[in-house]
Amino acid sequence: MTTSSPPTAMAERPRLLLHNFITVDQCKELEFIHRSCGVMGYRPGVLSTTLSHLIATNCPHLILPFVSIRNRIKDLAEDFFSCHFDLFLEFTGLISWCKGASIGWHSDDNRPYLKQRDFAAVCYLNSHGKDFKGGVFHFKDGEPASIFPVVGDVLIYTADSRNIHSVDEVTEGERLTLTLWFTRDSAHDEDAKLISLLSQRLLNNEDNHSDPFLPVPASDNMYWFPHGHDQLGFDVRCARVHILGYNFCSTSKNKCETSDSSCEELLARPLQLSRGDVILGEEFANSLHALQVLPSLL
Repeated sequence: MTTSSPPTAMAERPRLLLHNFITVDQCKELEFIHRSCGVMGYRPGVLSTTLSHLIATNCPHLILPFVSIRNRIKDLAEDFFSCHFDLFLEFTGLISWCKGASIGWHSDDNRPYLKQRDFAAVCYLNSHGKDFKGGVFHFKDGEPASIFPVVGDVLIYTADSRNIHSVDEVTEGERLTLTLWFTRDSAHDEDAKLISLLSQRLLNNEDNHSDPFLPVPASDNMYWFPHGHDQLGFDVRCARVHILGYNFCSTSKNKCETSDSSCEELLARPLQLSRGDVILGEEFANSLHALQVLPSLL
């Protein structure tokens, strides 16, 4: 099913909503990557996982699930906006909005450093009313006026002032999307930058003989998620593992010492997982490694 503006409005406010564009399994695969690798985003209460971040943390293999979906959305945008062979991916990222996150009326090219953005695509990876409350997407003018996110749906629209929009505050849960921006300017081609990063990473791995699939946590400040101006906040990795019902525990001299109050002290070292008084036998290289393996243990 497709939802778009009426023909007369299309020229003024081009946008398209497609239902069931990607499968639930694809959404869950991207969600798993974000739960494992997400770091602080660009706004308060927002977490992100970008393709460049996956490369930087030694997880380039996790880019593979994005490839076919990115290509399909790009083909869709080129068809809908009649710009075949004219678009480049400017940004690809998994973006989650936690409780309290929102954004007011804006266009996606509303800053001088964003003027290269021509089109936007938002693919919803979970559903309003089931996985989160609030977080409804609104266009200022035209139809469809409001989009209630449903897993697998994709929304595309122009990034300029013809499609000014906002997102309501998330009041419960976590709203997760795959977000892409497209540009006609090849100087902002994301793929060229990713290939350069992958080449550098490959050379470094050959020099250091490191395990190419062992995740390396980013700098600690990328995981620190403040709750508010007067609150200390928490580490995203600790929050993820606690939500799943586990704790990190350090490994030393064949025994584990749990440390709920100072979880962040364990995160870059070898560790194990515990659930209540039961300690899992497997040892992980670091917290990111544990988070990536944990879903298979549930």
